[in-house]
Amino acid sequence: MSLLREIDGNVLRLIIDRPEKRNAIDEPTMRALTREFAAIDHASPIRAVVLTGSGDKAFCSGADLGGEAASFGPQHHRPTTVYADLLRAAARLPVPLIARVQGWCLAGGMGLLAMSDMAVASHTARFGLPEVKVGLFPMQVAALLQSLIPRRRFAEMCFTGEPISADEALAIDLVNYVVEPEELDAKVDWLLARLVDKSPTAIRLGKHALRAIADMSVEQALAHMEGQVALIPLTQDAAEGLAAFREKRAPVWTGK
Repeated sequence: MSLLREIDGNVLRLIIDRPEKRNAIDEPTMRALTREFAAIDHASPIRAVVLTGSGDKAFCSGADLGGEAASFGPQHHRPTTVYADLLRAAARLPVPLIARVQGWCLAGGMGLLAMSDMAVASHTARFGLPEVKVGLFPMQVAALLQSLIPRRRFAEMCFTGEPISADEALAIDLVNYVVEPEELDAKVDWLLARLVDKSPTAIRLGKHALRAIADMSVEQALAHMEGQVALIPLTQDAAEGLAAFREKRAPVWTGK
C-alpha cells in the first residue's frame, strides 16, 4: 500500500510510503488520499490530520513521471483530473491539516503543501516547482500557490524551476516553522497540542467561514461574517466554553 495511516488519539497521520520514488504520488496514492480526506466529516472524532512522507529524503517529489503521470492531466472521459479532485477533497476537510515536511517538496508535492492549513519543515527541506525543466508548467499547483507566495517570488520559482531553502520558505510564509531534523516530530506534536485542546465546533465553523470569504471583497466578507457570528453562540461548545471561563475550569468539549 502506497499510503499508510496511523491513528493517535484524535489525530490521523497519513504517510506517503514510496521512499524509493522520493514519495512521488501515482494515481492509487492520490485516490487513497482523496478517500481519507472525504471520510472525515463534521461528526468524525478526528480533530486534526498530519500529512507527511516516509523516510527523510522527501515529503513528496511530485508526480511519478515513470508511472501514471496522466492522472495529473486531462482524461477525455472525465471533466476533472484525479489530482485536482484530491486538492478539492483537501479543501473541504473540516479539520486542520498539517504538513510535516522533510527533504524535498517538489511540483505536485507543493500542491499538497499548499492545501495544508499549516506546515512544519525540517531545516533540510527544499521546495521547488521544477516543471519547466521537463517542458511542463505547474498549472494546477499554481491555482493554490498564487495566493500563498508573493507574486514576484512565485514567478521566479515557476519560470526558473530552481528550489528554495527551508529558511527562504519560512521568509515568504510558505511554512509556519522550521526546525532541525531531530526536532521535527516534537514541533509537530507541539502544534497539534495547541489545536486539539480547543473547541472542535469553533474550528470547524471557523474553517468553513474562512474558506467561504477567501475570494470575497471586504464588504462581502463582512456581510457574510455578520451572518455567521450569530451561529457559534448557539452551539454546545460555546455554552461549555463560556461556562468553563466563568467557573475557572478547563472546558469539556462535545464537538456539538
